[in-house]
Amino acid sequence: MDLSILIPSRHEIFLKNTIEDITKNIRGDTEVIAVLDGEWANPPIIDHPRVTLIYHPESIGQRAATNEAARLSQAKYLIKCDSHCSFDEGFDVKLMTDMQDDWTMVPIMRNLHVFDWVCRRCGDKRYQGPTPTSCPKCDNTTDFERDVVWIAKTNPQSTAFCFDPEPHLQYFRGFKRRPEGRGDITETMSLQGSCFMITREKYFELNICDENTFGSWGSQGIEVACKTWLSGGRVICNHKTWYAHLFRTQGGDFGFPYHNSGRQIQCAKQMAKEVFFNNKWPKQIHPISWLIEKFWPVPGWKDEDLIAIGGKVPVAQSVPTPIVTAPQENLTKGIVYYTDNRIDEDLAQMVMDSIIEARLPVVAASLQPIDFFGMNIVLDLERSYLTMFKQVLEGLEALDTDIVFLVEHDVLYSKEHFDFTPIENDRFYYNKNNWQVRQSDGHAVYWDCKKVSQVCGYRDLFLKHYTERVRRVEAEGFTRAMGFEPGSHGRAERVDDVTSEFFETKIPNLDIRHKGNLTSSRWSPDKFRNKPKNWTESHVNKLLGWEDLMPCGNTS
Repeated sequence: MDLSILIPSRHEIFLKNTIEDITKNIRGDTEVIAVLDGEWANPPIIDHPRVTLIYHPESIGQRAATNEAARLSQAKYLIKCDSHCSFDEGFDVKLMTDMQDDWTMVPIMRNLHVFDWVCRRCGDKRYQGPTPTSCPKCDNTTDFERDVVWIAKTNPQSTAFCFDPEPHLQYFRGFKRRPEGRGDITETMSLQGSCFMITREKYFELNICDENTFGSWGSQGIEVACKTWLSGGRVICNHKTWYAHLFRTQGGDFGFPYHNSGRQIQCAKQMAKEVFFNNKWPKQIHPISWLIEKFWPVPGWKDEDLIAIGGKVPVAQSVPTPIVTAPQENLTKGIVYYTDNRIDEDLAQMVMDSIIEARLPVVAASLQPIDFFGMNIVLDLERSYLTMFKQVLEGLEALDTDIVFLVEHDVLYSKEHFDFTPIENDRFYYNKNNWQVRQSDGHAVYWDCKKVSQVCGYRDLFLKHYTERVRRVEAEGFTRAMGFEPGSHGRAERVDDVTSEFFETKIPNLDIRHKGNLTSSRWSPDKFRNKPKNWTESHVNKLLGWEDLMPCGNTS
């Protein structure tokens, strides 16, 4: 056997599809070893001579399951992949043909469109996500079916990754524009973790899935990449073939199969930082600064960050980021939703419903678990401004889309809000048509303003801003002179020099003010230091699109 494909699987309804896709597309002497970690596969896996199943009645964890499958293998090469992936025809032979013994190799990564929800009554279709509870075109609330399409999207195609000083995984899109980022075989500083190839010998020599240090889940791509690079190997992307990965960003019964608490994720990040940034890994022959210098400039890294880990800033010109001058059909959009969980259930559900209408992938960053929508990242922190900034950053890190809308738990959004596409990728965009509404009586006020709950822009720009914002607030504390809204002022305390612009929808968004708001509410112009522009008062039922809204949740 030349290659074993290792698949750790837990609560995974698409494992059968993944295995069938692999067996259909392999062309070499390749086998599949899947670990059913905590339950039998449902739907069951069809018997196949190239497929071996290992069953555990109690879950042992993702890294442990991968290691068990690796120990069973006798192949020269191993591929670890997630249990919701599809592959190019002959991907195994294409990868093995170019593979070298001290490399870790990844194919191009695409996004996988697995299924659509279909209303059995009227035939309405919606993009994959949690089981629907209503149909937008009829009164159906229970009768839906999955229509499996299994489409590997051709955009985006990710070929380079990196990590920042936290460390958070980053998509290194700018690397494609460098000379060393072009060609069929290119290096990548890090990898995403859902699929990678390595020799079986190197897998065990480098302890590539160290469950004792890093836990069951988290920072696996950073662990694999650092161990490969720092031990003298190379991490390579092979552009001759691809795989497609299902990103579970809508939660509920469409969430991540393994439990991934905010504390566990943070622990894995801290261990990666402790081991690699402090050069404590015993098998390394290079310091971490060597790797950062090799790919410099690296998104998220400042000169002082590199110097802090013992590096020297290379003499290099930054690669300019091209301006996107017009909306593009293939740009992907997603939502980062953040909540401190201090909101009544009725209002929370109304907000969820308005977000679900957008039919976009959602990452929800909360302080307590929420189950009704979104990939849920739970941070074990107390409510504060810094916590809010960290929630946004965690959500941005988890979301894999070109464009991001920041969404708060107490704002009702019009579907039109999410139809907007930012024109340029060097600035933020704020929806000008937003009204502040008092939950108790529906009193509404408007003035020209920029609010975080109304902002959208390109993910890369958001990541840079919130990475620096969190770093600054952790080091210096938060002051209101810094402001909350990216790109909204030019004070000396600003986070960066990014600017912003307005866009305006026909139907307004509603910022519901209630007893649990983190920021204060102002209901008259004399409460402002500077006179607000275009101050207007009304009632929510007089606003276009919201005539039948009140009451806004539980006002008791």
